Amino acid sequence: MKKYLLSVALLVAVCISAKAQFSLGVKGGVNFSKINTDNLNESTRTGYQAGLFARFGNAFYVQPEVYLSSTGGKFTTTNGDFNAKVSFTNLSVPLLLGHSFGPKNLNFRLMVGPVYTYALSKSESFSDNANAAIADFGHYKNSTIGFQAGGGVDLGSITADLRYEGGLTKISDDFGQRQHLWALSIGFKFF
Repeated sequence: MKKYLLSVALLVAVCISAKAQFSLGVKGGVNFSKINTDNLNESTRTGYQAGLFARFGNAFYVQPEVYLSSTGGKFTTTNGDFNAKVSFTNLSVPLLLGHSFGPKNLNFRLMVGPVYTYALSKSESFSDNANAAIADFGHYKNSTIGFQAGGGVDLGSITADLRYEGGLTKISDDFGQRQHLWALSIGFKFF
């Protein structure tokens, strides 16, 4: 861990000394997640996200992030005899490539890139009348790979993003489950 912190500190020092365009900040927001399934009705779950980001570059930039998030989904059968809720607390690490444009104090951005998500904790709840075949629902993976795409705006040190995240890998092979979400976040750049 010390090696990683030293590497990050060295990278920050090199960027600042080279007068490269570099920003570091915090962000937080809300997300609306849904897990698509085969043969079940799904509904959206509201969650949170909070973490750190760095931005290297100016017109074209690279933006690595790390944040905690809460995601999940709700499921029912068409006849209503099965109900389930699934919640995850995740550590997400996106690596976004972007393009910014507009005046210096009001910057618009477009971004896209991969995201690695690791489930730190999971919780599931099922209706009392779930039959044995559907009781095997779940078997969730600890990590998934996805993509993020979206836009944002910077107003001085304040930054806001709206993104879509789609799952490239299944979160569970049961019922063909893939997670996707919309996230709205607001952040503050320290420098």
